[in-house]
Amino acid sequence: MDESDFRKDTTFGVIGVCGANGNLIARILKERGFNVIGTDISQKQDCRFASALEGYDIEVFYGETPDEFFEKSDYIIPPASLSKDSKVYKRINKPVLELTDVIEIFKAKKPVFGITGTNGKTTTTTLLKKIAEDNGINPCKHNLEGMQGNAEFIPILQSRLDADVGILEVGTFGVPGTVERIVKNTDMDCGLITNITPDHLKDLGSFMDYANVKGELIKELDGKKIIVNGHDPTIIGLLRQLNYSGEVITFGVDVTPDSIGLKECVCGNEITVKEIISGCGYYFCKCGITTPQVDYIATNVDLNNRTFDLHTPEGKLTVKMAIDGLHNVYNVTGVIIAAREFLGLPFDKILKPISTFTGVEGRMEKVDTIDGKTVFVDYAHNPAGVKTVLKEFQKLFGEFTTVITISSESGYSSDLDIFNSVLKFSRFVVPASPVSQRIAIEKLNENSRLNDRIFLNHMSDFKKEGTLGADKDDVADGIRKALNLDCEMIVAIGEAATKFKSVIHDFKE
Repeated sequence: MDESDFRKDTTFGVIGVCGANGNLIARILKERGFNVIGTDISQKQDCRFASALEGYDIEVFYGETPDEFFEKSDYIIPPASLSKDSKVYKRINKPVLELTDVIEIFKAKKPVFGITGTNGKTTTTTLLKKIAEDNGINPCKHNLEGMQGNAEFIPILQSRLDADVGILEVGTFGVPGTVERIVKNTDMDCGLITNITPDHLKDLGSFMDYANVKGELIKELDGKKIIVNGHDPTIIGLLRQLNYSGEVITFGVDVTPDSIGLKECVCGNEITVKEIISGCGYYFCKCGITTPQVDYIATNVDLNNRTFDLHTPEGKLTVKMAIDGLHNVYNVTGVIIAAREFLGLPFDKILKPISTFTGVEGRMEKVDTIDGKTVFVDYAHNPAGVKTVLKEFQKLFGEFTTVITISSESGYSSDLDIFNSVLKFSRFVVPASPVSQRIAIEKLNENSRLNDRIFLNHMSDFKKEGTLGADKDDVADGIRKALNLDCEMIVAIGEAATKFKSVIHDFKE
């Protein structure tokens, strides 16, 4: 079945329009000129994504699924979660289109670019969209308030919304097949990998299992074009292991490494990495994998003035950023290449939006100043992300207190790595999540001298939910304790810190 098989006066009845998938499906079909009606068990005031339907002229039956809904519909599209044994499903008396049918029939029909990696995906995706918009190119947006754009089927459906291009954040929990499914079902043309560092390992088993999930982007874009961080040995190793035959464009940053790290190679050996940011830098493995001479290299990096030179195949550029950190030099460089190669823009049209991009909410975000103490939040939630971000905070601002709200998806060893990085880069540590509190007790029992640096003021009984490691009260307690310490800057890290950042304002008189 093809989209052309449906008359334009066809009416599609979408069940569950308050869910992400149902909401997107209803909008896709309406944008393509079909009649759409919807229903949901939620009342309108409780419909999480009701605002995304505004302006679409879609009749919605909230709180019920009346007979009128079925009478008006030519086809019914139920949510994937709706049991065939449910009362609502048994009332369906019209042909049914499942979620997979919608994806198969209604194609993206636009150029699509995908961005994956462990850290930097959201910043990279958001900046590339800004560059597109500032140059009159309309990228598709899911407009689902409070919802990540890389979850479940959102990228696939988002790519089908009316727009000039699709710029998609790909993959979130490292589930095998997720990236492959998105690339295949969006007919993706090109992609970018920011970095691959350990994350979400608890259910996957090993780092290379996780890396191979990200490597699905390489596999599925074989013969096309891919932009990669050449300073990441895992990415370079996967390109070789998967015999990638498309065009590879590499980038990196030329600064003096300031630490040594170990990383598992695709061959099974450990690679010593002279790190520029966590897990990325200069490396050599006896299997032959080594840092390539990259196509785009950032030099003369001035973090205080947020400037760097970028050497490209077409000449040297001077780049001015409005965001902080060496990790963002990597992110911005990748975006410049994507904007040039995928959007086809000249460099002068790319650099101006970069100079005015102030970042993504929850990434090195200054929230408020309380009694002379500046409070930041950052979403960093895995060992590499925490190490990279806190190192950049230290370079830029000096001493700070870190409030930990993280409970790693990779288990105790990653939580311990996170805590150790916090100890390394912070003046004071306030553990606010239950797992960081338990590690704090272990540390204090091992070394009483840490009493002057680790401040444990309560024990939480919060049970983690996905990547959410603490609740609102935990965050508030952590911020309260940090504000009472003799340090003029506070950095609260983790999903809970960003989700509940509003509590920070409560301390302002």
